[in-house]
Amino acid sequence: PKHDSAWHRGQAGALAAAAAMSDSGSIRLRRRTRVLTAEERALWKAATQSVAPLGAAAPAPAEPTAPAPPPEAATAAAPVAAIPRSAAPSPPALSPLGRRARSRLVRGRDAIDSRLDLHGLTQQRAHGALLRFLRRAQGENAKLVLVITGKGARPQGDHTGERGVLRRLVPQWLELPEFRAYVVGFEPAHIAHGGEGALYVRLRRPREAP
Repeated sequence: PKHDSAWHRGQAGALAAAAAMSDSGSIRLRRRTRVLTAEERALWKAATQSVAPLGAAAPAPAEPTAPAPPPEAATAAAPVAAIPRSAAPSPPALSPLGRRARSRLVRGRDAIDSRLDLHGLTQQRAHGALLRFLRRAQGENAKLVLVITGKGARPQGDHTGERGVLRRLVPQWLELPEFRAYVVGFEPAHIAHGGEGALYVRLRRPREAP
């Protein structure tokens, strides 16, 4: 009986020693580890990003935004800038006859192409007659004409009591835009052609009309 008890104690000691060696790491089982490929790491990263941690609050839904207007509507809503209009070119300044040309005219070296006598006409009739006369003279390629206004006689039918109306008004008419299309310049005539009661009027050539 003593021998059996000693044997059992030896067996128990051996088992205990084996267990101790296993717990202390003397006998270890090695596990083989495999390195993940780049494709597997990318899949793992994408999978972990889409997973929300437990207990985390869900993100608030984004507020709806108004859709952008179509290009046609945006173009129609834009204000249209006004296109500036180019101003009509003003006629050139009136030019005088000149001393040399006047001297040649007085001496008879240059002829007067046509004449208009406004004696005895009212203002309305004189205005229309002067405009028609200048238009016709320009069409006939006249260069210089003589317009006789008179020195102050009262026109027939004019009861305003004012004398010398045409003498004062005709120079004003010749400066109006409707006359500037025909007139280059004007000045009082020489005494041989009526003096202060008449005007030398230079005409534009048809192609020079503004």
